Amino acid sequence: MPLSMNTDVFITCAVTGSGATQDRSPHVPRSPEHIADSAIAAAKAGAAIVHCHVRDPETGVPSRDPKLYREVTDRIRAADVDVVLNLTAGMGGDIVFGGVESPLPTVDGTDMVGATERVAHIAECRPEICTLDCGTMNFAEADYVMTNTPGMLTAMGKMMTALGVKPEIEAFDTGHLWYAKQLVKDGVLDAPALVQLCMGVPWGAPDDLNTFMAMVNNVPDDWTFSAFGLGRNQMAYVAAAVLAGGNVRVGLEDNLWLGKGQLATNAELVTRAKGIIEGMGARVIGPDAVREKLGLTKQAPQ
Repeated sequence: MPLSMNTDVFITCAVTGSGATQDRSPHVPRSPEHIADSAIAAAKAGAAIVHCHVRDPETGVPSRDPKLYREVTDRIRAADVDVVLNLTAGMGGDIVFGGVESPLPTVDGTDMVGATERVAHIAECRPEICTLDCGTMNFAEADYVMTNTPGMLTAMGKMMTALGVKPEIEAFDTGHLWYAKQLVKDGVLDAPALVQLCMGVPWGAPDDLNTFMAMVNNVPDDWTFSAFGLGRNQMAYVAAAVLAGGNVRVGLEDNLWLGKGQLATNAELVTRAKGIIEGMGARVIGPDAVREKLGLTKQAPQ
């Protein structure tokens, strides 16, 4: 495909994630206050969107507690900087099997709940965007499966659409994009859709450029896409995403490092990404421009 660089780029900052990174860097926020503060600092550095998970404030273990989401949401909305709020809806689909000889019953770490419970905090907090992981995959560890069945995705997608919250389709492989297009065709999701291309997450799409362009080429022309690379290639994917016509995601969910031996903050990662984008001759757009581009509705909590 011919080169079609994006010249009006938005940055998403993925603030804390659900991985076991809480003890690997002091900058990974745990409490609602620290998550919100880190998101606000990222917004001041140039992020138009902040993508938030929540964690147990004491242990740092990922959580689905709606009260934690509510506190994060309220703190971000009360800040002295505007930003588009994107809450995860990816939690609640985890199966950890008991091993190759005795897979059932499942073991500690399994967290499987129904569609309504998975989007309860979305209905409560009414962010402008929430994520929809558009497929099932083996996910990093030996016996852990990230589970999102077609029936579950259809139910969750209908709920998000009815709430007026725009789903951000998380695509970890080309088949996830295939099913996302089916959800739009079926009227579950509105077109044009928003997609996040997730590169380098074991065992989804590897972060080589040939695979990346296969992902890009499977995004419909009228959709908006963003992309990230996990770990050391995070900043390389800032440039790759812009060159391919997309937008970018950085943040401590995906990468802890600013450079060799230098642990990053979310604001520092956003600042680095902004410099790369502007150095390429593009401009970084803010939250109002993103709302206009994506047709977002800023809603008050219910």
